[in-house]
Amino acid sequence: MVTPPSSTSLAETSTGTESADRVADVLLAFAQSDRALGVSEIARRLHLSKAVVHRILQSLASRSIVQPMAGESTYSLGPAAIGLGMKAWSQLDVRSIAAPVLRTLRAETRETATLSVLVGHRRVYLDQYESPQEVKMVVEIGPQFPLHSGASSRAILAFLPDHFAVEALEELQGTTPDVDAVSFRERLAEIRDIGYATSINERNTGAASIAAPFFDASNHVLGSVSSSGPAFRYASTADEQHAIHARQVVTAARSITQILEARATR
Repeated sequence: MVTPPSSTSLAETSTGTESADRVADVLLAFAQSDRALGVSEIARRLHLSKAVVHRILQSLASRSIVQPMAGESTYSLGPAAIGLGMKAWSQLDVRSIAAPVLRTLRAETRETATLSVLVGHRRVYLDQYESPQEVKMVVEIGPQFPLHSGASSRAILAFLPDHFAVEALEELQGTTPDVDAVSFRERLAEIRDIGYATSINERNTGAASIAAPFFDASNHVLGSVSSSGPAFRYASTADEQHAIHARQVVTAARSITQILEARATR
């Protein structure tokens, strides 16, 4: 004999489902926003009471899924959310999609081809195909890098909402106080104009890189492709060889974008 569920258990199930829906909606609000959010704004967007939103944020903050912004009454995604993002990337097939593109880029340039992705407010190398040459650039897969420095990072940063650039500049000024904010923003504008970023011996490592962004079907930047090697093998930006190299990198990034767009329309 099957015993029907009691009215109490049905009510508990309904309440639990409703609570889970609210938490999911709050997380999606952060995922869809290009800036930090406050209790009032989230409550207004989701048609919830401020008390409910506050309780949800406190619970998420206790698990580092969101974090309060210093000196403000707003929240942003926290380090645990970045970890979830990393897991999501590992479960997607962007790496396999990019693999043949990276191999082609390596064959064309004979330099190390890399794939970077945006995770939260950081960049992570997801894959690389090493140069066949004896002296070459090799990256470490996994660690998080800031968005303010290096071609692979700036190629992403230039196409993100402005608050990412503000945050990146503040972070850079924390370690390099004399950085010129105007020049920093002009450099990002140039990347948007020409479609790629460059760096030569930027961290005094003797390395150089040319990087271009790739996007999803909604034109949101997801990451970047780069061709990296020792600085002595990289031509001046005014040299025709540099222009050829840059076109090869941009073409590789566009190929990944096109594949992602095609898959989204299936």
